[in-house]
Amino acid sequence: MWMTIGIVLVVIVAIAVFISTRPDTFQVQRSTTIAAPAGTVFNYLNDFRQWPQWSPWEKLDPNMQRTLSGAPSGTGASYAWLGNSKAGQGSMTITDSRPGERVVLDLSFIKPFKSNNVTEFALTPAARGTQVTWTMKGTNTTVTKAFSLFMNMDKLVGGDFERGLANLKTVAEADAGKAATV
Repeated sequence: MWMTIGIVLVVIVAIAVFISTRPDTFQVQRSTTIAAPAGTVFNYLNDFRQWPQWSPWEKLDPNMQRTLSGAPSGTGASYAWLGNSKAGQGSMTITDSRPGERVVLDLSFIKPFKSNNVTEFALTPAARGTQVTWTMKGTNTTVTKAFSLFMNMDKLVGGDFERGLANLKTVAEADAGKAATV
């Protein structure tokens, strides 16, 4: 009996030590090149009213409640949502907005789990348009360190970033095409 208890305690301590060695931070990053001017792409990122056209999460809950507040776009613009178990609940606020260059957000999730992350969209000139790099950085808590033993953030949201960038590419290139024919 004591031997079993001792073994269980050693295993628990070993798991706790291993979890504590997991990284304190995480980063998810994806990029694509969009055949559109940086200003066109920037407008979709800098204005939360444009996000339903490209964001990969907008269609997770057709009844999702959305609240826009603060500035209409750019620094100070805020977006909060409350949705089903897939969409969750949270908010984001633009903290830095540089036309044609970057948009930085403070992203806070309330559900399905609490977390605060920084998300950046960096726009750089490319041979055939604009390279868009979407990055999210955050801190790993003890719970997320344990979770990372089975699923890391890159695998969890990387595909969503890829879908969002593909959607953004579609709408921005369509806009650029319309502008070219005018």
